Amino acid sequence: MQLLKGRDRAAPVPVCAAGASIALLCFIATTIAHAQDADPEAVQLPDVNIEQTKPEQAKTTAGKPKTKPATTSKTANAAKRPRAAQSLPDEVAGSSLRTNSNANPFSGNPGTPSAGVAGVPGASGAGAQTATAVDMKVFEDTPVFSVTDILDTVPGVSLKQGNGPRDMGISIRGSNARNGFAIRNIVILDDGFPVTQPDGLSRSDLIDPHAYADVDVWRGPSSALFGNYATGGAINFRTYPGGAINGIEYGLDVGSFNYLNNYVLGGKKGDNWEASVFTSDVRGDGYFGYSGFNTQTVNALLTYQPSSTDTFTFKFINNNVDAELPFRTSLQQFRENPFQKGCQTAATAAEGCATNKFSGTGNTSTGIAQTAEQAGAGRDDRRTIGGFRWEHAFDAATTGQTQVVVDDRNINQPTGTTSSVGDYLSYNVISGVTHRSTIAGLPTLGYLGAFWNYLPVDGKTFNVAPGGDAQRGLLQSEQTGSTTNVGARARQEVKLTDDVSVIAGATVERTSLDGSQRGYVYNADGTINKINFVSADRDLTNIAPEVGVLYAPSREWQWRARVGTGYGTPQFSNLFVTPEGLPGNNTELKSQTNVGFDVGADWTPTPGVVLSVTGFYEFFKNELVSQSPGAGLPNFTFNAPASEHRGIEASANVALGHGFRLTASYTFDDQIYTDYAERLSGATEAVSRNGNKIPGVAPNEVSTRLSYDVPSGAFKGVGAYAEYEWHDSFFMENANLLKAPGYDLVNLNIHYNKDLSGGGPIKSLMAYFEVQNVLDETYIASANNITDRVGAGADDLAATSGSIYAGAPRTFYGGMKLKF
Repeated sequence: MQLLKGRDRAAPVPVCAAGASIALLCFIATTIAHAQDADPEAVQLPDVNIEQTKPEQAKTTAGKPKTKPATTSKTANAAKRPRAAQSLPDEVAGSSLRTNSNANPFSGNPGTPSAGVAGVPGASGAGAQTATAVDMKVFEDTPVFSVTDILDTVPGVSLKQGNGPRDMGISIRGSNARNGFAIRNIVILDDGFPVTQPDGLSRSDLIDPHAYADVDVWRGPSSALFGNYATGGAINFRTYPGGAINGIEYGLDVGSFNYLNNYVLGGKKGDNWEASVFTSDVRGDGYFGYSGFNTQTVNALLTYQPSSTDTFTFKFINNNVDAELPFRTSLQQFRENPFQKGCQTAATAAEGCATNKFSGTGNTSTGIAQTAEQAGAGRDDRRTIGGFRWEHAFDAATTGQTQVVVDDRNINQPTGTTSSVGDYLSYNVISGVTHRSTIAGLPTLGYLGAFWNYLPVDGKTFNVAPGGDAQRGLLQSEQTGSTTNVGARARQEVKLTDDVSVIAGATVERTSLDGSQRGYVYNADGTINKINFVSADRDLTNIAPEVGVLYAPSREWQWRARVGTGYGTPQFSNLFVTPEGLPGNNTELKSQTNVGFDVGADWTPTPGVVLSVTGFYEFFKNELVSQSPGAGLPNFTFNAPASEHRGIEASANVALGHGFRLTASYTFDDQIYTDYAERLSGATEAVSRNGNKIPGVAPNEVSTRLSYDVPSGAFKGVGAYAEYEWHDSFFMENANLLKAPGYDLVNLNIHYNKDLSGGGPIKSLMAYFEVQNVLDETYIASANNITDRVGAGADDLAATSGSIYAGAPRTFYGGMKLKF
């Protein structure tokens, strides 16, 4: 256990968190006792005006790093736009129907990281939950290629490269670190519409960051508010309302490796309607030898208010992605050939090129070795989402909302030795009622709702035959069935005193996984040798309560304490992959659950200065962990009976004066198995992993940005910033024998913003130039967990391929944006 030495500094975290929790909760109990003795008439409920408005926010700057671009933010003050007479309330398009910030008795202090978080059905805002609102104004003069650029410096958020140019694995407190692709264990929303399908899968391909005005990140177990799969939290991406655009914006980003992004954003606001539409076309060669891509995105939002009591919101998203996909490498191959250059064919491959064995019948022992370029590996996918929301105000205190989302995910993915093909059309319905009232003279906000979502499954997996162009071989397996979730949710927010609010809620949900898989085994001549049939009929019921306290004794201090719970059922396809990565029986998987304790404080001692810190401790039961059984094979998922995640999240946003600003974030995330015995292939006994670090999680991450913008004079609008980030090394497998090395990055940017008030057609101009990874460090942007082997040491495991993608080398970007 020599590798674990030096990690003892994690021990004080639970002690400090527990001590702070006890002290805070004792103080709150005393405060509540005084509140109960007070005259109920002394606590007045403010007048309530039902409208949709954006809480006053604190604008934040951020840093960014890695693979393509990278940046992200904290919060900072943004002035509210004036409201036009007889027009739709400001930002009616961006969030669910809610009271304005002045009438909302449950909002925290202005200027704190969570102050700008928009309400969602059942919650007026972040409440006592640890959350951060990201203001996209911070990224107006940066090449925001993917979600990495806007989330990487939110405390507690980590990102890794997935299967495609914009397919990023987003983790909140390590939630997605153990998955091989896409996003799991958090719920993703777009303008409040769920874009996580009923099987828990989300993908960031459809997210072009230029489309968004704000991003809300809810951290910690959140199933009481967001239901299934929210064990890590939730993220709500919010597009620009039409009135904020009021015209047309055209932007252009260009960069190394023939990168090109043309995008257009248009919006308008009328007396009772508001609309915005975004479209982009993104192309490039990528920085690998084989990683070209093109992707097109449309994201539109229309809100119509035919009367003072009814609001209709329509949502449309479409994304097409066509991408070449390099094979993931071993650590040894990464060191030899990180960008997989000279890998056109296996016969002429340069040193360190990753290859897999291909066979049209699936018999890889006699297969033909091919590189990714030779095989034609890639993705050709389409995602189309349509949403409708109806909000009806029954009276000044009661609002009903019904929302319907239809989501079509059409995939063709020859990502390795097999190719997944299918069309996954899902349906999602949410309905609920929000009511404001007083209980014993105390202002309250209550919510009661129900939901249903359904995803039929009809997917096929083909063997990829040798010969190139991802030629389909014989059918390897086919899955038919469905995933259904149905449940109910209740929540209550109570203002106990001017300083103290209490939030409590719960969700109960039943998930049905019903279906089967047929796996085909072939003879050498292609005739069927055997059909393996596996069926599943699983009904899983989960309950997730939460309770939180928000204490704001002054405008300078805000304290938060919360106990939250989460749950996540297995994905339908997880039930049919064996530890060998082959079709088979894994139907005994259980739901993972977690209980998390958060204690945090936000300090705003003076305008322009925000300091925030949160300690968390989460206990997982039956945590779902995925790992790669080998190159070109599907990931296998198992339950770890018990594990613990604990850490610290801290951020700072400081205006230094004279145009200078410093932002920084730090995450400490220590995750261990407390009850897990792993049985390796060929072993006679299981090996205990108790006390081992959970692989894939960097224990320390730091991101900082120092910026300067000329505040006045002839050079007003000129600015620059420097960013630095550090990511710690982490273990790649359960035995804790092999580590992915840590890295640090430096980015530099210079930009110019100018408002043009000469009366011409152009209202403003923005231009920038940026260098990312200035020191040209070779680093790992993604490392999927690998499987230990009996008798294998670190050197042996370093030769296990199918794990690593390198990050981008030194990269140059330039861009401009015109507003008409």
